[in-house]
Amino acid sequence: MKQLLLFFFIFFIFFSCKTYQNNSAKNKSGVLAHNAMVVSAREEASKIGVEIMKQGGNAFDAMIATDLALAVAYPFAGNIGGGGFMVYRKNNGEIGALDFREKAPLAASKNMYLDSLGNIIPSKSTLGALAIGVPGTIAGLFEVHQKFGSLPFSKLIQPAINLAKKGVVVTEKQAKELEKYRTDFKLANINTIYIDKQWYPSDTIKYPKLAETLERIRDFGKEEFYKGKTAELLVNRVQQLGGIITKEDLATYEAKWRKPIVFDYKKHTIISMTLPSSGGICLAQLLKSVEPYDLKKLKHNTTAYIQLLTEAERRAYADRAHYLGDMDFVEVPIHQLLNHNYIKDRMQSFKWNQATKSTEISHGEITVTESDETTHYSIVDQFGNAVAVTTTLNGAYGSKVFVEEGGFFLNNQMDDFSIKPGVANMFGLIGAEANAIAPKKRMLSSMTPTIVEKDGKLLMVLGSPGGSTIITSVFQNILNVIDFNMGMQESVSKPRFHHQWLPDNIKLEPNGFINEIKISLQSKGYQLDENNQIIIGKVDAILVLPNGKLEAGADPRGDDKAAGF
Repeated sequence: MKQLLLFFFIFFIFFSCKTYQNNSAKNKSGVLAHNAMVVSAREEASKIGVEIMKQGGNAFDAMIATDLALAVAYPFAGNIGGGGFMVYRKNNGEIGALDFREKAPLAASKNMYLDSLGNIIPSKSTLGALAIGVPGTIAGLFEVHQKFGSLPFSKLIQPAINLAKKGVVVTEKQAKELEKYRTDFKLANINTIYIDKQWYPSDTIKYPKLAETLERIRDFGKEEFYKGKTAELLVNRVQQLGGIITKEDLATYEAKWRKPIVFDYKKHTIISMTLPSSGGICLAQLLKSVEPYDLKKLKHNTTAYIQLLTEAERRAYADRAHYLGDMDFVEVPIHQLLNHNYIKDRMQSFKWNQATKSTEISHGEITVTESDETTHYSIVDQFGNAVAVTTTLNGAYGSKVFVEEGGFFLNNQMDDFSIKPGVANMFGLIGAEANAIAPKKRMLSSMTPTIVEKDGKLLMVLGSPGGSTIITSVFQNILNVIDFNMGMQESVSKPRFHHQWLPDNIKLEPNGFINEIKISLQSKGYQLDENNQIIIGKVDAILVLPNGKLEAGADPRGDDKAAGF
């Protein structure tokens, strides 16, 4: 009997301690800094960005250095062969956005991925040289430097050059990724450093060819990538493998300054990316859809909370599928989509006792006359400037096409177009004519770099990778901070869920939700997907605390790390 009592005592103490430790981990604050902060997918990149600011550089200088460092340290998504978006807020309150999204080549056509019967040819838009859009990253970095840079570009690119020569230590996650995509590397390439050998954790990968490319860009500028030797290497490689990108495609590419989407949510101002990113519009619809509800009363990640957010997401993604595309090519009813009465009307069919079926939800009636493997980083400098940048190759390592003599991967961004209207892309997203392929057109994206203000002051900088889950990841983290008063690290560490209209299921992060909640959702007619491989976003964010300090939220789902001073 004594032994039995002793057993239960030890059992009780063990699980009491375990519960306490888990709660402590969830509520642990992130890295704190007094002056400046960078949060990104790799520690090497975050440290390089911070070092630039220590040398007197601003957030825009740090953006350039961080971006280039990610191209070396995180080829999974960091790139010079892809594109992305930047949202910024200067210390005087001035805001803006930069679109350096890829474009369709001049030789692209609406039905280029369909066979003679009008059926999609498998993998043609995702794997290999025909999947590649004209890259915009380098053009974007030079555009930022020309407008806001304070240090010489040569100083900003040199740390990435040094890192490429020194090499990057392979993490456990990275080793798994490289092995997972090894077969695809073989299918898409004649030869690469990723085919020749298997890489293990703690190995060091050096990138001498990428170092040479970055040195040429340092010495000859943007023209080197778009008209010089690097352009020649890129075009030769793509055409050798059956692609259609030409020297003219590269020579005529330009990044474009845009006016961000700006709206209010519960006395906060949200600043996010506009088209061709769907992020800002969808985020505005989502926040406006739930704003009338008392979320604290519903409680975080309960059945009712998940239900409300799911129904808002269902409707926003249905609108995304029908209306959104490159506004330089199609007319998009942005003002109507964000109209209060329109959003209120969209939520009228929501019932607490039963799931709405996506087959019953189409786009709203308006009269008119995204990647899973993306990367995001957030920066705040010592001067009070803030930058949110999301950049991507689209899929993991993009098209898997590696420019061997240049040392970099190329994107598979063409899959973000509506390859065939009404048919899902690699992320399950449905598209319509608004996002159909056309030469020089930018494909629709889910990237959602976002900045939040409160009382006219900077509060939060955030964004995420994750293809179609980007928008919902940013959405839920804004709610975590504003409605539930969470700290930044606590917020990004919380379990997340996702719905995107079609397929009609709620994706749940594994082991993040108790059985009672799952059973309750199913009883209301919700289909659940809790695959063990599901990762919903990797949010990297910065929160300005009441005392003025900066708190990082580096997502534990990846190798993400923060650095500051």
